[in-house]
Amino acid sequence: MKRIGILTGGGDAPGLNAVIRAVVLTAHNRFQWEVVGIQEGFDGLYHGLPVIPLDPNNMRDLLLRGGTILGTANRGSPFAHPVHLPDGTIEYEDVSHIALSRMADYGMDALIVAGGDGTMSISHKLVKMGARIVGVPKTIDNDLAHTDVTFGFETAINTATEALDKLQTTAESHHRIMVLEVMGRNAGWIAMQAGVAGGADAILIPEIPFNIDVVCNQIRRIQLSGRHYSLIIVAEGATPIGGVQQYAIPDYAKGGARLGGIGHQVGATLAECVGGEVRVTVLGHVQRGGQPSPSDRWLATRFGAAAVHLVAEERWGYMAALQAQKMVAVPIEQAIQMKFVDPQGELVRMARDLGIVFG
Repeated sequence: MKRIGILTGGGDAPGLNAVIRAVVLTAHNRFQWEVVGIQEGFDGLYHGLPVIPLDPNNMRDLLLRGGTILGTANRGSPFAHPVHLPDGTIEYEDVSHIALSRMADYGMDALIVAGGDGTMSISHKLVKMGARIVGVPKTIDNDLAHTDVTFGFETAINTATEALDKLQTTAESHHRIMVLEVMGRNAGWIAMQAGVAGGADAILIPEIPFNIDVVCNQIRRIQLSGRHYSLIIVAEGATPIGGVQQYAIPDYAKGGARLGGIGHQVGATLAECVGGEVRVTVLGHVQRGGQPSPSDRWLATRFGAAAVHLVAEERWGYMAALQAQKMVAVPIEQAIQMKFVDPQGELVRMARDLGIVFG
């Protein structure tokens, strides 16, 4: 009987527990395999944390639970493990060989990894070292290539759209300009789709550097038409023409800066150029939390089941992907090329036809 492991890496996303459930049930019912969970992502693999036995009996009620019962590490990489020196500085060392040996220590025949581009990049490197890994695409940012969508994305869209709906009513009541900052890193998918669904007047995304004067003129036109409120949605990675991205934490000690702050910059500039009352809302990690939508539960379940079949086929270094509503296998090295909103594509053209500006 095979023993397979599963870990969840990177930022959490709604639907991770549904993936775990699907892996366990498929492995047990179809192949009679044993499944164990790795705690805290790749960090747990390196540190040798005790594995969690997973069986159908402890999979109850997981479909509707957000987060991940296994825990995760957003910045953990065995190829750059932080070592805190006595003088307070940090050095990074490659401990990938230790992570690889842990898989043998755990007696695992294969490992299923659910994560985004960072987690998949680590997986790809480990596969080249001989690890038997298959991937499941997880990110609310929807930026992994060669899959039409990643689970967690729709739930994030629902949350962002609901926020715009709520902001619209208070904006209308007080004649205000509302700016909503959403996640997405260097991809504008959340801002793009939520902005259209929530009736935004301007959508600012990383793929299209913006001219704030264009947004100001849009607001003035709206005011002249008799509507005294406006909705602006801004992706955290958006930049003005000739400008740079804004960081809430420029140099994070655990590795990697944190985007954030562009919403307040846009709000302050709009208050100056338009003269109206501006309020800024940063949606933040509420986009990651809560119950996954039914569609994300469905998609995560399909991904989890497909990953088990990739293990059965020994498709090491491949990731389950959704293409034209069908489950396919794509090389992880292709998936981490990432995908972005096409500034000249149909989605942007459609939004512009609706009267939305991108700066």
